[in-house]
Amino acid sequence: MVRDAQRRGAACATADHRDADGRGAGGDDDDADPGLTPPVCDPRHTSKHCRRFVPTVGWTRQFVWYPLAGLERKASHMTHLSLGVIGAGRVGAVLAARFRTAGYPLVGVSGRSPASLLRISNLLPDVDVLTPTELARASDILVLAVPDDDLIAVAEELAASGAVRPGQYVLHTSGRHGLDALASLTRLGARPIAFHPAMTFSGTPVDLDRSPVFGLTADPAERPLAEELVAALGGTPMWVAEADRALYHAALAHGANHLVTLVAQSMDLLRTAGADDPAAVLRPLLAAALDNVLAYGDAALTGPVVRGDITTIRAHVDALAAADVDDATVDAYLELARATAGRAEVDGRLAASQASTIRQVLDEADWDTLAEIAAGI
Repeated sequence: MVRDAQRRGAACATADHRDADGRGAGGDDDDADPGLTPPVCDPRHTSKHCRRFVPTVGWTRQFVWYPLAGLERKASHMTHLSLGVIGAGRVGAVLAARFRTAGYPLVGVSGRSPASLLRISNLLPDVDVLTPTELARASDILVLAVPDDDLIAVAEELAASGAVRPGQYVLHTSGRHGLDALASLTRLGARPIAFHPAMTFSGTPVDLDRSPVFGLTADPAERPLAEELVAALGGTPMWVAEADRALYHAALAHGANHLVTLVAQSMDLLRTAGADDPAAVLRPLLAAALDNVLAYGDAALTGPVVRGDITTIRAHVDALAAADVDDATVDAYLELARATAGRAEVDGRLAASQASTIRQVLDEADWDTLAEIAAGI
């Protein structure tokens, strides 16, 4: 029967709107009239079988039902669900382009700002720009690539619009939020997934070849699709518990965002010291340090703190105080030196007495700063 159906061209794309347990992901309108059009499947029905409109003489409508099993069920995973992206920021525009390249039918994207429209023009030149509600109505998978602080409000607005339907997958790209942020849509029967790429984005073609880890949170029924999407993007899944989302995101922000601040401060100090090209000075050093710490952890630590070079640390503190350096840079140096001493002491590379002396030098620098502030009052 399966072979006969295939010979008649009756293989049904509707199967691709299902998940592994056969539930429809695209809505529940099982009685929609396909009309007098070339044979197509109703992409919205939710029955456990595949309905196919087969035209007969005089275009009399006749529906033939085939069990979704065996080879047909296997084929159901070869064509992807349709996808729409709300938010054409740096993340949304790149993910939309990557998903389209991976074979997912892209219904469209939304974006209003000049920067978003420019990204769409550059990365998605032939993709429709639609409103969020239009995307929600037309997509099997809806991706909310909006700022963290806007996510809950956007979800609530979509819920109020009536555009999101039961069984529809709704992803968001926030690192901080888990499934709770989509609670207003989950109550309507949507299937939520937290889908955060652990990567910094420029919103340009440079990002298209990157394959990051994705911080995922989903209920068991949605996990297969989440992993399928990550695999389609060439990424690696990392499952994060709902309660750990904020900690997970704090780790990424501390390691990446704060690294940018740290490096920028170091470049400022080198300019003050006379370097014409601070980036050229730092690049090989930072690249080696990053590679080493990712491979060896604390064992990669070098420098005056782990060696217990008290006089060198004191000279650093005096130089920072004497130079025209902003207070934030000095504070960052002192706090990171304390943290470095603590980690070196814990792993046994720095004697307790040396760590204590280093902390005293750093504390004295703080006291001197407070004394200067008090004298200026």
